[in-house]
Amino acid sequence: MSSLSAASVEIPAVTDGTEEKKKPLKPCCACPETKKVRDACIIEKGEENCRDLIEAHKDCMRSLGFKI
Repeated sequence: MSSLSAASVEIPAVTDGTEEKKKPLKPCCACPETKKVRDACIIEKGEENCRDLIEAHKDCMRSLGFKI
């Protein structure tokens, strides 16, 4: 069974240069670079062999304001 768990989230605002379109960043869309590599590793090697990539993705999420 997976040891990953859901994260509580404080949703930061994303700005694209226009003040009228402030949309909160969704966890599914945050850190796509680390997420893609992490997911590929888990599929190919199993979660237990990808701890460093899992932690790197968590660090990225935390840097964007998500509470993991």
